[in-house]
Amino acid sequence: MKITYYGHSCILAEHEGTRVLIDPFLSENPLSGIKPDEIGTDAIVLTHAHGDHFGDTLTIARRNHCPVIAVFELAMYCQQKGVKTHAMNIGGAYCFPGFRVKYTPAFHSSSIAEGDQFLYAGQPAGVLLTMGDKTLYHAGDTCLFSDMRLIGERNAIDAAALPIGDNFTMGPEEALLAAQWIKTKHVIPVHYNTFPVIHQDPQKFTAALAEVGIQGHPLKSGESLEL
Repeated sequence: MKITYYGHSCILAEHEGTRVLIDPFLSENPLSGIKPDEIGTDAIVLTHAHGDHFGDTLTIARRNHCPVIAVFELAMYCQQKGVKTHAMNIGGAYCFPGFRVKYTPAFHSSSIAEGDQFLYAGQPAGVLLTMGDKTLYHAGDTCLFSDMRLIGERNAIDAAALPIGDNFTMGPEEALLAAQWIKTKHVIPVHYNTFPVIHQDPQKFTAALAEVGIQGHPLKSGESLEL
C-alpha cells in the first residue's frame, strides 16, 4: 500500500492500480498542494461531513465517475447531489473491488453547512481501509476513547492517520496513547497546522512516538509512505 498525504486529513491510498481517496479537502486547504482536477481516484471515503473533510468530494466524484462511501445520512446527501454512493454505518464492513472498508466509532460531530443552516449528516467515523495485506486506520476527527484498545486488539493495523491538532480533536499526548492502544507500526499525524488554532510541532510528536517504538511520518503534502 502506498499512502500519499495531501494536507489536513486528506490521504490517497493505492495498491495494484486501485486508488482510494479519504477526506478530500483540497481547493480551500492552503497546505494541500494539489487541485481537485489533478487527482484521480476509484472511490472516495468520508469520515464525516465537516467542510474540512467533505471538501471537494462532489467535484472529484463527478470528474472520476466514482462512488462516495460514507455513513448513511451523508451518503444520501451525496446521492441527492447526483453522485454515485455506497452507504455504510458504524461497525459495518464491505469488500469493494480492490479494497475493504470498515467503519469504526469516532467521537466528534458531523454536519453540512448550507447557507445559515447546518444539516444533520449522521455519525462521525473512523475508517479501517484494507488493500492487499495492509490495513490503514484513519481515525477521522476524534478524541481519545477507550475502545481504541478494542480496535487495536481486533485488527492488525500497519499504519494509522491520527489527528494531533487539539482544540477540535485529540492533541499530541492523546494521539501518542492512541497509537499505543491500536498497536500500529507507523503513524502519520494529520489535522494540524492548517489553521492557527490547531498548530502543533509534528517533529516533537514523532520523537515521542520513537520513545515507545513507533515510527512517525510527518509527511508534507505530496509525500508518500510505502508499506
